[in-house]
Amino acid sequence: MNWDREVLLKTPAEIALMREAGRVNYLAHQAVRELLQPGVTTADLNAAAEEVLRKHGAYSPFKNYGHPPYPASICVSLNEELVHGIPGKRKLQEGDIVSVDCGTVLEGYVGDSAWTAGVGEISPLARKLLDVTEQALSIGIAMMRVGNRTGDISAAIQQFVEANGFHVTREYTGHGVGRSMHEGPQVPNYGNPGTGSPLRPGMTIALEPMVLVGTHRTRVLSDQWTVISIDKSLTAHFEHSVAVTEGDPLVLTVL
Repeated sequence: MNWDREVLLKTPAEIALMREAGRVNYLAHQAVRELLQPGVTTADLNAAAEEVLRKHGAYSPFKNYGHPPYPASICVSLNEELVHGIPGKRKLQEGDIVSVDCGTVLEGYVGDSAWTAGVGEISPLARKLLDVTEQALSIGIAMMRVGNRTGDISAAIQQFVEANGFHVTREYTGHGVGRSMHEGPQVPNYGNPGTGSPLRPGMTIALEPMVLVGTHRTRVLSDQWTVISIDKSLTAHFEHSVAVTEGDPLVLTVL
């Protein structure tokens, strides 16, 4: 994906609105997490998230996005599915790993976050993949400070993931977020230190390591949305919306 979009700096008041959207987004994720067990369908997960959004007067920026229009409010991606899996009749099974990506629009501002979790007992390889991907997100967030550039974030994520024997996607990236779901700048999960956009207070970025076990290569299924690893090896995805401040990075998609 390649978005040529303006970087929109947010005021403290706007960041406060994004925090509220992020809080509702977190609650939707929690409702989904509580359902993770064998036999539950991916459509059930979508319905649980939608109920939370309705309750809080919010809606998903995912639904009807793109061409063809994305048909659901969350993305549910299993095992070799990296991102953009469409909820439906498929049932979760013991040992699956499930990536859930949820977005929330509230009072005109977007919260966007994702996580991957196991269903019941998962393999040691799957557990390592989840741990490394989640740690990569934390490492990337720690780089979101004034004085750094987006390439510093990208390089830190790539170096950590590859040092652990895994691969980062090349086709899909983190991105600015705020008044719309996709703003500038793009933040790939690979790159070189000292390159890219300078980080400035008020920048808000959805940072999202997407990690694959066997290869960085992917392909899109016939539904024109679901992205899988080309060798069908396991994948994982973690994401938070984060604001750059004068001090520490501020994670927006938490309580």
